[in-house]
Formats: sequence, structure tokens, C-alpha cells
Amino acid sequence: MDLEEATAQPQENALAQPVDWNAVYSEQLPRIYNFLRFRVGRRGDAEELTSRTFEKAWNARDRYRRDVAGFSTWLIGIARNVATDHLRSARNHLSLDAAINSSDGITAEDEVARISDIERLVTLTSTLEDREAELIALKYGAELNNRAIARLIGLSESNVGTLLHRLVEKLRASW
Repeated sequence: MDLEEATAQPQENALAQPVDWNAVYSEQLPRIYNFLRFRVGRRGDAEELTSRTFEKAWNARDRYRRDVAGFSTWLIGIARNVATDHLRSARNHLSLDAAINSSDGITAEDEVARISDIERLVTLTSTLEDREAELIALKYGAELNNRAIARLIGLSESNVGTLLHRLVEKLRASW
């Protein structure tokens, strides 16, 4: 039984098969963190918002309804709300941390080029409308497929695909 099945039990069976929160955390942490990192830019903010997302999920665990959404979709929905609240409160204070904790034999030149590319990408995505930036964050940060994104934001799957294609082309043209 995978995580989706284990967490998708009806409310009355919740006591019979409790959610393994350690498994949820291990499986979903990278997805939630990457979504938030794409959405807010700064590593520290993404870490704080990831923590807040899991805290909110834990506190709202009794309100999860499998008939409305899969567990990971429900969790991404919480992360979206946390990100929206954060962006509203810190609208003019977004920037990208240059702090890097990588020491995998990467040369200083490679690291400078990577930082430059990240800064350039953040600059380009900051010119996007909120909805466009969220689509990019859901696709490439949270690594959701177009079907999951469509369900989450209320568009058709083909519309999501078309919008993402246009956004990627727009970013490429500006690169």
C-alpha cells in the first residue's frame, strides 16, 4: 500500500489505519520545499514555509477528505496558501539567497555560473504574473504533472500544458 492509498482512507477508517507522518514527511518534503523555493526564491523562507506547511497539515489532519483530493494534492494546496500568505506580507522583500552549501568538487567558476543562472532565472520569473509564476513553481518546483496542476488550479489539462509551453518559450526568449 503506497502513501496515497494509506492516507486516502475514509474518515471513519482513520483510526484503523493512521497516517504514517514520518513517511508523509520523508516522501513529500522535497516536493513541498522545491515548490516553495521556486515560489518565494529565498532558501530560508522556503525552509520556514515548508515547516509551516507541515504544521498546518498536522493541525488540519482531521479535515482531510480523500473524496475531494489525493493527500499530496491536499498538502500542495496547503503549501500554496502558505506561499500566498507569505508573498502578500512580504511583497517587496523577495530576493534570492546566494548561500550555497555545495562542495562536490565544483569549481569556483562553475559555482559562479550556476549562481548567475539562478539569479537570472529569478529575475525572469519575477517579471511573470503571479499565476504564471505559480504554474512554473508547481511544474518545476513541486514536480507535479499537468493533470495534478489542472485539478489544483481549476483548468483543463490541455490548457495547463499550453500555458506552460508558452511560459517556457517566453522565458527562453528572454534568456
